[in-house]
Amino acid sequence: MAISEERLQPCPSSPNCVCSDATDSHAIEPIAITGDAQTMWQRLQDYLARQRGFTIMQVEDNYLRVAAKTRLLGFVDDVEFELRADVGVIAVRSASRVGYSDLGANRRRIEKIRKGLRETD
Repeated sequence: MAISEERLQPCPSSPNCVCSDATDSHAIEPIAITGDAQTMWQRLQDYLARQRGFTIMQVEDNYLRVAAKTRLLGFVDDVEFELRADVGVIAVRSASRVGYSDLGANRRRIEKIRKGLRETD
């Protein structure tokens, strides 16, 4: 899971992935940057570090990769973030490693992160 040419990898055809770069049913809004971009990027990292079930795997200046373990069945999903300060967003991608359908878990995960960041404003 890496970025190429400042874009997160596209989702597979299966419905167990969401990505802010997608234009189909996998599409989800990126996280809007409020205030200073670097401060928001650090807030995202701090927020994820405090959440149960998230393990930060890779941190770069504009890229963050996290493993997210589901509570009920213990599946591990991949969550990626790309800081795009020039356009005022943090692009997101969340995808299941196994299975076909995630019953909306990846979309709910991103929305929960978005809500958590708003609450820490």
